[in-house]
Amino acid sequence: MCQLVSPEGDHLGAALYLPQNVGPSQLQEIVNHLLHNEDKLPYAFYIGDEELSIQLGAYMQQKNANVEVTLRIVCQPQAVFRIRPVNRCSATIAGHTEAVLAVSFSPDGRCLASGSGDTTVRFWDLNTQTPLFTCKGHKNWVLCFAWSPDGNHLVSGSKSGELILWDPKIGKQLGTPLTGHRKWITAVSWEPVHLQAPCRRFVSASKDGDARIWDITTRKCIIALTGHTNSVTCVKWGGDGLIYTGSEDCLIKVWETSQGKLIKTLQGHGHWVNSLALSTEYVLRTGAYDHTGKTYSTAEEMKEAALTRYKKMRGNAPERLVSGSDDFTMFLWEPTISKQPKARMTGHQKLVNHVYFSPDGQWLASASFDKSVKLWNGITGKFVAAFRGHVADVYQISWSADSRLLLSGSKDSTLKVWDIRTRKLKQDLPGHADEVYAVDWSPDGEKVASGGKDRVVKLWMN
Repeated sequence: MCQLVSPEGDHLGAALYLPQNVGPSQLQEIVNHLLHNEDKLPYAFYIGDEELSIQLGAYMQQKNANVEVTLRIVCQPQAVFRIRPVNRCSATIAGHTEAVLAVSFSPDGRCLASGSGDTTVRFWDLNTQTPLFTCKGHKNWVLCFAWSPDGNHLVSGSKSGELILWDPKIGKQLGTPLTGHRKWITAVSWEPVHLQAPCRRFVSASKDGDARIWDITTRKCIIALTGHTNSVTCVKWGGDGLIYTGSEDCLIKVWETSQGKLIKTLQGHGHWVNSLALSTEYVLRTGAYDHTGKTYSTAEEMKEAALTRYKKMRGNAPERLVSGSDDFTMFLWEPTISKQPKARMTGHQKLVNHVYFSPDGQWLASASFDKSVKLWNGITGKFVAAFRGHVADVYQISWSADSRLLLSGSKDSTLKVWDIRTRKLKQDLPGHADEVYAVDWSPDGEKVASGGKDRVVKLWMN
């Protein structure tokens, strides 16, 4: 007797009596039939936290399971496309004269930007694997930046507190720097393109304890989000139009964006909040662009495509938020529903530096100074696996577009690719001469970029 359920726990029809020789391939047929999928979609099946890879009869025998009890099988939709793991360094591009602190692919995956301690932002041509533009304008280290989800702009923030808007097509600064923050910029996040196209507003977070919303057409700060009593370490602009900020005052605040009113304060951490992640983050970052490489002629068309992608990814579930902290723990929140956390996630032995949901929202990964990367269920917050292999702090992680592979960069000078299904190391990528501070996997899945203390940007291919 089997009950098929969605990852959120909804029943897919009534419980069924299934013969013992039914395995994953027959279950695929059944689920596609139950859900009336015209195009057959791939699914993975989980009983408990274990993937079902054999016939039901063999599974029952192996587990010595009671036939009288209904077997609950979670049907997890998989990406219809498959990303191959990167396995070689295809280019080492010199140019920066100080450490590379940030790397990020454009939403369509066709362009790469890097920010460095040498005060420049650089754009790289991925076809020729050579520098395209070197953008000078900052007075101090470039600490963070973000592409607008429509791909038209990149905004960067520096250690001296100013923000600069760049046109990636020509590599030129747009207008004068945006000033207002009194200390360095820790993070920037754009308003999602399905809420406004072309993209006009972004939010910045600073060591000065404030977050600020800017309008790029008027080139002014339109709203200051004040309320944190210490450095704001991270900020995310969510798909429902709310802004989330995490701070060294141990709090997470939720703001609405028309007047900048504080809606909620999420309490629970006993130390600094270092990182925030949204379950919808990947589709917010890539907007209308997906693995097919489709392009759009108008902003309206792009907005519509982005909205369709966002709705499909989110389904009926609320947007989930995860926070990682210096107190070694993480919390899973559903801020629109409650200010109480849905789960407290413990297990790291040192501070949690970076948290990131998989593109499909089903998994959550966390990177820590305890040298490990941990994998959690993105819906329940339950611990799934620990990836061990790095021999020093893990700084940053990134997902492949199909949610099947996870990339990590570490102080130990290596990048590692982990296989989510087998829970094992898939690829070890040495090559950097020193600590790897930043990693990113391109949204089209073809390339990985990394940067760090050795001042080079490396591109990795499969």
